[in-house]
Amino acid sequence: MSIKKVICLASGLLLMLPMTVYADEVSGADTAWVLTSTALVLFMTLPGLALFYSGLVRAKNVLSILMQCFAIACTVSIIWMVIAYGLAFGDGGSLNKFVGGGKILMSGIGLDSVSGTIPETVFFMFQMTFAIITPALAVGAFAERMKFSALLWFTALFMVLVYAPVCHWVWGGGWLADLGFMDFAGGSVVHINAGVAALVAALIIGNRNGFPDTPMPPHNMTLTVMGASMLWVGWFGFNAGSALTAGSSAGMAMVVTHISAAAGSLAWMACEWVRYGKPSVLGIVTGMVAGLATITPASGYVGPVGALIIGISAGVVCYFATQYVKRSLKIDDSLDVFTVHGLGGMLGLLLTAVFAASLDGLGLETSMGAQFVTQLIGIVAVTIWCAVLCFIILKLIDKTIGLRVSIDEETEGLDIVLHNERGYTL
Repeated sequence: MSIKKVICLASGLLLMLPMTVYADEVSGADTAWVLTSTALVLFMTLPGLALFYSGLVRAKNVLSILMQCFAIACTVSIIWMVIAYGLAFGDGGSLNKFVGGGKILMSGIGLDSVSGTIPETVFFMFQMTFAIITPALAVGAFAERMKFSALLWFTALFMVLVYAPVCHWVWGGGWLADLGFMDFAGGSVVHINAGVAALVAALIIGNRNGFPDTPMPPHNMTLTVMGASMLWVGWFGFNAGSALTAGSSAGMAMVVTHISAAAGSLAWMACEWVRYGKPSVLGIVTGMVAGLATITPASGYVGPVGALIIGISAGVVCYFATQYVKRSLKIDDSLDVFTVHGLGGMLGLLLTAVFAASLDGLGLETSMGAQFVTQLIGIVAVTIWCAVLCFIILKLIDKTIGLRVSIDEETEGLDIVLHNERGYTL
């Protein structure tokens, strides 16, 4: 072999070296699954949640809900890139137990950045979709009456001050992670945050004009069922994707997610059937969402039997909680965000301690009682943090640009008032 050929061969090997190291660190199967899960979770918000919520409001507000979900996706994406990802998953130095830092504008994240067995860019995108759906879920509590500008400001401040710190506590190496708090896919980070923010917003902004005496039925249940079906499918990415691998943990998470959704649907339907004599489509799809929200924190830690009990519990508990909040307390959480997502997330976190099984090395390392106390500490901490910060944010917005449209504008409908468009022209 000539000297020229040897030099060429050596140069080629040197050029290949970074790629070889990268390939050894990154799993193609894991990357492919998390990429797929990322698309599924975004599919939950756009179009899943957007259609689910838009069918539940009155016809004069259908476009406002679609617009809010779409705008939240855009707003959170930019904020996540600029600062929130670093606050959630960066190194916060001396404050690292409470909040992260760095990675502003994705600094330091390139083609060769790795998170576990997947590229960090993929992890960044996967976690972004969780951040997107959290404030989008809260939209249901103040539907049909909040100013669009107020929504955008609330979304931005919520993401930086509420969501990112809690995400760091649980998944970014913060104090709850050190405590042994178990939240596989977002019972606290997503569902308690969304539910508590929704309840605080509903209380501050007030009931819709005419609630609870004026009937306000969903205007298009077909849209709602379509959206609910998309949520069910997308939730596989939400829970099974949180394994961050394409292995057995993801498989079991998918199984228990499906079982809990089905059990929650049937349990809610049964409660409604017994109480009112007829099962409703709205009831069965709402029960499905309750089952999905409640299994979320437990999905990586429980088996099929635990998922069945969790799903049934979700359907029953969330059904009666919804009736109590609307009929007894007369709080206009318009689309039942707190009782389905907030309480569902809390219930799932507590039941995680009860039904946790050793699945792929992710089981309990303490006694059930000790883990139950840890779960309770996490629930209380996240609830208080979210409630206090959301109260401050909403009050600040109300004192500056105002939270709510006028009564006349609410009567006319947000589609025309805020966007100068109509959802239906027939």
